[in-house]
Amino acid sequence: MAHDVGLPSPRPALPELRRRVLFRRVRLFVAATITYNVIEAAIALAEGTRVSSTALIGFGLDSVIEVSSAAAVAWQFAGRNPEPREKVALHVIAFSFFGLAAFVTVDSVRSLFGFGEAEHSTIGIALAAVSLAVMPVLSWAQRRAGREVGSLSAVADSKQTLLCTYLSAVLLVGLLLNSLFGWAWADPVAALVIAAVAVREGIEAWRGDSCCATPIVSDVRRTNSGGCDCCGLGREGVTVITRRRRLAQPVHGEQSHGVR
Repeated sequence: MAHDVGLPSPRPALPELRRRVLFRRVRLFVAATITYNVIEAAIALAEGTRVSSTALIGFGLDSVIEVSSAAAVAWQFAGRNPEPREKVALHVIAFSFFGLAAFVTVDSVRSLFGFGEAEHSTIGIALAAVSLAVMPVLSWAQRRAGREVGSLSAVADSKQTLLCTYLSAVLLVGLLLNSLFGWAWADPVAALVIAAVAVREGIEAWRGDSCCATPIVSDVRRTNSGGCDCCGLGREGVTVITRRRRLAQPVHGEQSHGVR
């Protein structure tokens, strides 16, 4: 006889039709992200090279990496069954973050030691302001669809898109300080902030392949210690599943078929 502890049932699996709709939605958001980031990268890299701005170049490289990240998710969802490709997509995203952090850190240190000084960039300021408005919308939409379908890679890619929002704010502050007050050091410092955030996000993406994969959560401690809970269970839902699993295990000394 099964134990009945009056706990709420976990969220049921999505119907096949709903899953297909969400898969198409994720692909649409990924396509929009790729399109915007290609334009953003071209402008940022060209302008950053022109004005010797490490922060702008780092921002442009982040856009390139976001394209590779979005392409990895697009590849994952190109098939009828995206789940087996989840881990590969997550690792591509993680390595993209680490590559960005390494390049920007080296270039920022060079700038701080006097190897090149950033000039004023009106185009860079405008680009950062536009990205600050556009990227949160794209990130929210993709994250919502990714959470509903339970895709770690889609959620990780949406976080990378959200990272672009933070980077846009950091870039905007750095460029404005340099333009208004002539603080040339603000540009490489802003770039170092970008690199630090990229490392953190890369680590989270790398670990994401086990934080709520099937089974969704294997232990409450994992979620409480930094798991993404991208499936939207919340702490209470994770606790419910963990308690159910413990109750389902045979008590020491009893038969494996359960308590009579």
